[in-house]
Amino acid sequence: MWLIIIFCLLIGLAIGFQMPVLLPLIYAKYMSIAILAALDSVFGGIRGYMEDGFDTTIFVSGFIVNALLAAGLAYIGDKLGVELYLAAVIVFGVRIFQNLAIIRRYLVKKY
Repeated sequence: MWLIIIFCLLIGLAIGFQMPVLLPLIYAKYMSIAILAALDSVFGGIRGYMEDGFDTTIFVSGFIVNALLAAGLAYIGDKLGVELYLAAVIVFGVRIFQNLAIIRRYLVKKY
């Protein structure tokens, strides 16, 4: 199972690095928030799976709500001239590191 996951990850990374993606600078804030929302959801899902509490509905709804809220903050901040997207960056960053710390502790205790 893990070999399939690692193989698919490597294939995805190889394809992603070969495809030229050019985004306008205007969308950089939105893209960074989208990536952080995705990483937060993925690490939260891994944590939930390790704690035997993973639920697909919660995973998908959390991803959508987090992404919409973060994009909304960035959009409102752009309209007001305030860098509100930084709030989402900080919150997602903290949550990602907390989930990684819990995953690491689980793996260290298990192995």
